[in-house]
Amino acid sequence: MTEEIVNEMPKGEEIVAEIDKFDELPDAPPKRRIKLTWLGKLSVVIVVFWVVIAFIGPWIAPFHEMDIEGDDSFLDAYDNFYLGTDHLGRDTFSRILWGARMTIGISLAATLLAYCMGITLGIAAAVKGGWFDMIVSRLNDAVLALPSIMLGLIAIAAFGSSIPILITIAAIIYASSVFRIARALGQDIMVQDFVEAAKARGEGIWWIIRAEVLPNAAMPLATDFGLRLVFVVLFISSLSFLGLGVQPPQADWGSMVRENLQGLSYKSYAAIWPAFAIASFTIAINLIVDDVSAKSGGSLAKKMV
Repeated sequence: MTEEIVNEMPKGEEIVAEIDKFDELPDAPPKRRIKLTWLGKLSVVIVVFWVVIAFIGPWIAPFHEMDIEGDDSFLDAYDNFYLGTDHLGRDTFSRILWGARMTIGISLAATLLAYCMGITLGIAAAVKGGWFDMIVSRLNDAVLALPSIMLGLIAIAAFGSSIPILITIAAIIYASSVFRIARALGQDIMVQDFVEAAKARGEGIWWIIRAEVLPNAAMPLATDFGLRLVFVVLFISSLSFLGLGVQPPQADWGSMVRENLQGLSYKSYAAIWPAFAIASFTIAINLIVDDVSAKSGGSLAKKMV
C-alpha cells in the first residue's frame, strides 16, 4: 500500500515541469519613467506656476478682488495697476490672481471627483462584466451622447449656480469619459498573462484589482487626468462666460473675459489677460499630455475620448 502511494506521487521532474509552465506567464510589466522634452518641462513649469498662484494668489494680490481702486474704467497700466483696470475700475492683475483660485480650484475639485466616480465604476464594470457592465455602460453612453454645455445649462437652470453645484455638474458630466477609458484599460489588463498567473496562484479579485489592474492603469489614467482637467477648465470658463458659472463679484477668468469685452473697442487689454491665463494653463497641460503620450508610442492618445 505504501509503495502504491509512493508510485502515485509525482516525480521530481514532473513537479519541476508543473512549476515551469507558470514561469511562461510573465510578471506585470516593469514601471517606466517618462522623460519629458524641453517643451514638456517648460509646460510643467507653467502649470506648477498657475497651481501655486491658485493657492497663494489672494495673499500676494495688491488689492482685493472686489475693491474698486481706479477713478475710471479701463485705465491703462500704471503705478500699482500692472495690467490696468477693468470695466468697474478694479485692478485686473489682482483679479487674475484671485480668479486663479476659483477657476483652477473648481476645475481641479471637479476633475478629482469625476475620477473617483469614473474609475470606481469603470474598473468595477470591467471586472464584474455581465448585467452590471451593460446597465452602467448604457447609462454612460446616454450622458456622452448629450453636449456637455447643454447638460450644464439644464442642470444650472434646475438647481441654480453655486460652487458646489458647478463642481458636481462638471464631475458627473466628465466622469462618463473617465468611466470609458477606465473600463477599456480594465478589460485590456484583465486578459493579460500576469493576471491569469495571479488567478492561478489563487489571488482574490480585490488583490488583483489593487496589485495588478490599478498599478498598470495608473500611467494612462494620470495622463488622461491632465486632458480631462483641460476640458473641465474650459467647461467652467464657458459657463462663466455665459454668466451662469461663478457669479459676480467673485473673480473668475471666464467671467472676466465676458465682463471686459467692451473694453476692446477702447483698446483695453482687460479681456485679453484672463483669456491669456486660460490659454497658457490649458495649452501647457495639453503639451504635457502630448509629450507623455508620444513617449508611450501614442497608445494613450488612442484610448482618450
